[in-house]
Amino acid sequence: MAVILASQSPRRKQLLEMLGMNFTVIPAKGEETVPAGAGPDETVRVLSLQKAAIVAADADPEDVIIAADTIVWHNDKVLGKPRDEQEAARMLSALSGNTHQVYTGVTVRKGDKILSKAECTNVKFRKLSGSEIDAYIATGEPMDKAGAYGIQGVACLFVEGIEGDFFNVMGLPVCRLGKMLKELGVELL
Repeated sequence: MAVILASQSPRRKQLLEMLGMNFTVIPAKGEETVPAGAGPDETVRVLSLQKAAIVAADADPEDVIIAADTIVWHNDKVLGKPRDEQEAARMLSALSGNTHQVYTGVTVRKGDKILSKAECTNVKFRKLSGSEIDAYIATGEPMDKAGAYGIQGVACLFVEGIEGDFFNVMGLPVCRLGKMLKELGVELL
């Protein structure tokens, strides 16, 4: 039995390493589609299911596949990875002084056994000045992250508080993942 992380996210890789897991990274490559009218929790769950299925097609049935998808949700809209610095500035301005949600769908699959859940964490940003937003964008950090920020980086200076799993905001709800793995017979402790 091998454990496969179906993601190229450096943050997810870092979190599994933190847990002391031995795993292989095989990013899911393929078309991702979301049902029309899907809410944020269904969106991330469906996307993580699709990623797990793509990787499972070439995996041994005894392999354990971990797949995840994360979005930032604010004012009934998904804030994905910014296309450019201007879009990053718009996202950060929208999050400034407000609470938003980070949703991660996580799927754990072993053969025909499939567990899939969505986790939501509320994140409250303090009010940001235009110069703070510009300085943060100049670090380059926001350009490959949903919502244009990484809580584990310099953007931790913006976060007044969270309600829920901190690691979910990084892209992998570790507590929930541990329960799911245990249910499939993978003990982390």
